[in-house]
Amino acid sequence: MDTQPFIRIENVTKTFGEEVAVNNLSLDIGKNELFSLLGASGCGKTTLLRMIAGFEKPTSGRIIIDGVDLTNIPPFERPVNTVFQSYALFPHMTVEQNVAFGLKQEKTPKSEIEDRVASMLKMVELEGMRKRKPHQMSGGQRQRVALARALIKLPKVLLLDEPLAALDKKLRERTQFELVNIQELTGITFIMVTHDQEEAMTMSSRIGVMNAGMLQQVGTPSQIYEYPHSRYVADFIGEANIFEGILQKEDESNAYIECRELGQDFSIKRHDFAENNAPVAVMIRPEKMRITLEEEISDELNSVAGTVKDIAYLGDMSIYHVELESGRVLQASQLNFQHTAERKITWGDEVLLYWHPDNAVVLAQ
Repeated sequence: MDTQPFIRIENVTKTFGEEVAVNNLSLDIGKNELFSLLGASGCGKTTLLRMIAGFEKPTSGRIIIDGVDLTNIPPFERPVNTVFQSYALFPHMTVEQNVAFGLKQEKTPKSEIEDRVASMLKMVELEGMRKRKPHQMSGGQRQRVALARALIKLPKVLLLDEPLAALDKKLRERTQFELVNIQELTGITFIMVTHDQEEAMTMSSRIGVMNAGMLQQVGTPSQIYEYPHSRYVADFIGEANIFEGILQKEDESNAYIECRELGQDFSIKRHDFAENNAPVAVMIRPEKMRITLEEEISDELNSVAGTVKDIAYLGDMSIYHVELESGRVLQASQLNFQHTAERKITWGDEVLLYWHPDNAVVLAQ
């Protein structure tokens, strides 16, 4: 990513009457990034996308792309194209007519249109379908037509509004990688809006998690998942075991937390994050929490006893729901290296859950 931001959103607010859709939001996006805006419905991500596109005007703040303030520039004069969730293809036009539409509107020479359409259809692997109409194509193929139509004008920024929402799971997964490859081939900056965590984690160079019109955290997929800044992000991205506790003390390597939910103290890596007796929230991902029938665990590890109440079998992985004496239920996940009949842990078993102090993350309250 370049040191200078390619897209700069400065203190942007958007209100609809008394409702604040986007609240004093600032964000920098680098050239050639595939950046995702991730959040639940109503968090403001689509409103922000529409302001970048020019379909909505900010109530206050500025939107700058490649050094140019575009806040008051109409959509058709911006170096931006949008792929909509519905694809918005012209049903009476063939694939090549849909893809060529923008170039024809700009009165591009016919020979240049033909060359660019052929090149774009090759990129999205639709060369053999140029004469088909949208109703003769699958959802994934229509999605690629919409993408080709948006890319053919060589925008500086491509906006994607829930672009894969209409596809089934397998096709969506395959198309995710196709989109990433196309973005790398073209070098165009992509900004994608999605509520699908897996989609954002798989495709993005960076993610901005939104809630109530504000950015909760911006970072790479691994930063967002492994080191969430807040309870909201920890809870929203993947599964999380979150404990409330009181910081008791710190030594040279660890901090110690008193936790009523676990019925015992546990240790985490030293952080110098709070004074003694301060309340803290701590997160441990289920895959970092191991499960065993053994009765003793190394003193370097944290452990707590419980009873297996439920097992979710997901093919490659099993998720164990373990109830502690306090009544709190924790989740531990484990890869399925063995066949179901060979696995030892089952419903009703008394087990130990254990985790390393390094795997606990302190969250902002």
